[in-house]
Amino acid sequence: MFKPSVLSSAVAMAITLSAHPLYAQQSSDDTTVSPDEVEVILVKGIRGSLARSVDLKRENMQIVDSIISEDIGKFPDNNVVEALQRLSGVQVTDRGAGEVSTVSIRGLNDVTTTVNGRNIFTASGRSVALADIPASLLNRVDVYKTRSASLIETGIAGQIDIHTQRPFDFDSSKLVVAGRGIHSDQADKTDPNISALFSNNWDIGDSRFGALINLSYAQTHYRDQSVTAGAMMPFATNNPPAGWAPYEIIRSTDGRASENPIWQPGLEAGLPFAPGSTIDVNGVPTEYLLSRDAVFASDLTGKRERPAVNVAFQFAPNDSSEYIFEAFYNGFRDDSYNSLLFSFVDWWGNLGDNPDISLFEGTNIIKSRTVGSPYMFTSGDLRSGKTDSYVYALGGKWLIGDNLQLRSEVVYQDSQYDESFFAMRTERVADSITVDFNSGGGLPAFQFGPATDLTAPDQWAMAQLYDQAYSRDGDALTFTLDADYTLNKSIITNISFGGRYDKRKASEAQLLQDAGLCNSGNAACQLATYEGLLHTNNGFFDGESDVPTSWLAANGYYIRDNADMFRTIYNTETGSNLAVGEQRVLAQTFEVTETTTALYAQADFETELGGRLFDGQFGLRYVDVDTDMAFAGNTASTSASKVLPSLMLRYNLTDDLLARFSYGETLRRPGFAQLNPTINYVRDVTNIGYGTASGGNPELKPTESKNYDLSLEWYFAEGSALYATAFKRDIEGFVVDFRRRVIHDDGQGEYPYILNQPDNASNGKLDGYELGVVYFPKGLPDLLDGIGIQASYTILDSSQDIPITNSEGIVVGTDTTPLFGVSDSSYSVVLAYEKERFDMRLSYVWREDFLNNYEAAQFANPLGIYRNPEKSLDFQLSYHVTDNLMLTFDATNLTNEIFQSYYEYPSTHNFGSSLFSRTFALGFRYSL
Repeated sequence: MFKPSVLSSAVAMAITLSAHPLYAQQSSDDTTVSPDEVEVILVKGIRGSLARSVDLKRENMQIVDSIISEDIGKFPDNNVVEALQRLSGVQVTDRGAGEVSTVSIRGLNDVTTTVNGRNIFTASGRSVALADIPASLLNRVDVYKTRSASLIETGIAGQIDIHTQRPFDFDSSKLVVAGRGIHSDQADKTDPNISALFSNNWDIGDSRFGALINLSYAQTHYRDQSVTAGAMMPFATNNPPAGWAPYEIIRSTDGRASENPIWQPGLEAGLPFAPGSTIDVNGVPTEYLLSRDAVFASDLTGKRERPAVNVAFQFAPNDSSEYIFEAFYNGFRDDSYNSLLFSFVDWWGNLGDNPDISLFEGTNIIKSRTVGSPYMFTSGDLRSGKTDSYVYALGGKWLIGDNLQLRSEVVYQDSQYDESFFAMRTERVADSITVDFNSGGGLPAFQFGPATDLTAPDQWAMAQLYDQAYSRDGDALTFTLDADYTLNKSIITNISFGGRYDKRKASEAQLLQDAGLCNSGNAACQLATYEGLLHTNNGFFDGESDVPTSWLAANGYYIRDNADMFRTIYNTETGSNLAVGEQRVLAQTFEVTETTTALYAQADFETELGGRLFDGQFGLRYVDVDTDMAFAGNTASTSASKVLPSLMLRYNLTDDLLARFSYGETLRRPGFAQLNPTINYVRDVTNIGYGTASGGNPELKPTESKNYDLSLEWYFAEGSALYATAFKRDIEGFVVDFRRRVIHDDGQGEYPYILNQPDNASNGKLDGYELGVVYFPKGLPDLLDGIGIQASYTILDSSQDIPITNSEGIVVGTDTTPLFGVSDSSYSVVLAYEKERFDMRLSYVWREDFLNNYEAAQFANPLGIYRNPEKSLDFQLSYHVTDNLMLTFDATNLTNEIFQSYYEYPSTHNFGSSLFSRTFALGFRYSL
């Protein structure tokens, strides 16, 4: 067993526990540390938390980065994802609704999430929604970038292990109460974020008993505002092909053309946009112009609540045994209302003598234009979501003799997510619209003609109604047994072995129904009939671009509160058949049972090489997965097994210079919905000679990754470190949508179809470097004494090979693209300062632009949608009024950034622009 060093006593108060050996916490690679080997440190302050994370990095066998709570209940962030963005190699994305929600490790977002080492999930998903876990419940978060055989095999990106508080973390009683009022400037609301921790330990003879409860509640009002230039389509010039009008859309398939398709939608690079580019129409090369088909604006407002509770009981009856029971609950409540303004700009029938069209210089792309009589609509969309997740764990650990320790645990968890969605469209034809698709800085600008009043109810007609409901459930029963055997006087210092049995169930159900236009002319179809139905926003987009600042849309809250009334009205007025009341029954879309059995064995070794310590770990993990699936009456079963080797080598080049090499293999399992064996076949309706089909693929295999890491770490001062890591990921079997031609007998005879379904059709690689430093210099002048820095820089190079298929599903080549979500470079800098009763932190994170997703393959623009560089400047200030009372001030997104996206070519193919809130928070924390 390796022996951790004492944690930075210069910045913390040391407390030595003198009672039972099993009171010691598990080190982050599951090696037990007993109190006669290491001091337990109560770390306080920013400097102390960074020093402790440095020690954890140094002493852990794996490559691990950690975030330590500066004090009980005090992370300067609202959730786990926000806290992680300051770690090297960690990137966050999908900002919206008042937070960021997705975390990537070295560019990959397939992350295994565990709480106290237990794999947890949300509903039918593979992982937990990390944003649902409040930062106030955390003791620390460990990010594993390499994996030992003892760790769960999934997550090719890495593993995030969240440590909550336990009663034996404290030598006696502990009380912490904290609260913050968080103001969001876009929503113009101030919300509470409160937490409380109560913990105590009691000595009962030779035994010890501890109890803890940690409560948290966070509320967030948010407002996200975005304007978007729509997808591209080819248009005729003022000299159109025969049969077309000037500036008319040339669709890919058209009965007027001898060629179908006339042009190929969904190309990786899109249609050419050089001046004079042509497509063949009836055998004639014909020039075209590229223009957007629409512009739209979204004003998203909402309210989110997150309650959470953690309860823990620990009992050590003697020196050789300890038992723990933990219950963890996290909840999610969200009402999200989107007021959408959408206008087509593709009409060619009312352009007049002067269509007022201008092009981007040196291209055939329309930059600005005026369109007469465009069809437009608004939509009031209300999405309500609710999650309740519970985890119950009962475990124990026992010392058997002097060398053997056993640990075992049984865990049950249950998670359910329910969602409802209502949307009502209102429609009209405007007099005209003038639009500049890129008025500067990637921002679209548009305004309607003077006869169009966007807020007048009598200018809008009630249109379609969309009524949807979803339910997603998951539960799991897990049993683990682990053993550590210490060898004396041997190069092999420790042998670990064990197993994990997990039975996971997941299911989803849905109800999808809609009704057509409610424009009968009756009062029941008039907006003004329902006073509560009218919603008008204001102050949209803060004057950042010349766009409408106010419009009328249906009030989604009013529709939800009167749902059966509107269902009945639409049934009566449109002849629809919407289910009402108890008739609304969700239909199950799939049910999956997955049984995983894993066994592992690993050994730690330690020797000298060249007079220096040389140690490491090697092991094997065997995993077997059996999956039974039922999808809409279809059933399927699949199984897979794999042996995963792991190796870690560490060499102390000097007392302070450490080198590591790691090799390991990990897996990514396909999502449950991707395994759906049901194929939907639709016969040809456009005389192109084949039908279309889509579905899942029960034959999907796990994506496999071979992982290599080489690091050099210099611990040049107490609590300080400089480190560099080179890493490589070779990934086989990425799941991508794949088209191929099949012959299917649908009862009317055999017929060709182009089948689109997920397949393990892509391979990829990820190479990169990480650089990081934590440094609090000594000997500075008195005013500067206490200043420090935490900084990291990550360089990534990624690629994936995606097969190209033509419209008939024949593979005609291979595209090589970056991996989704991977920025070539990113960095973070945290400036920290502690002086007497003050501590401050100013942090800045930045990531380069990256490929985020693919557009639907039906337009003329490039397929890939990229995100512009993303950045955030945050600030934190704390003042210790007394030893027990602290006041805090926090601020996020201080520079009020505009987040943008584009289609591969940012100067001419801009896409969306979004405004998210800055937040300012005042708070307190009282501890005793």
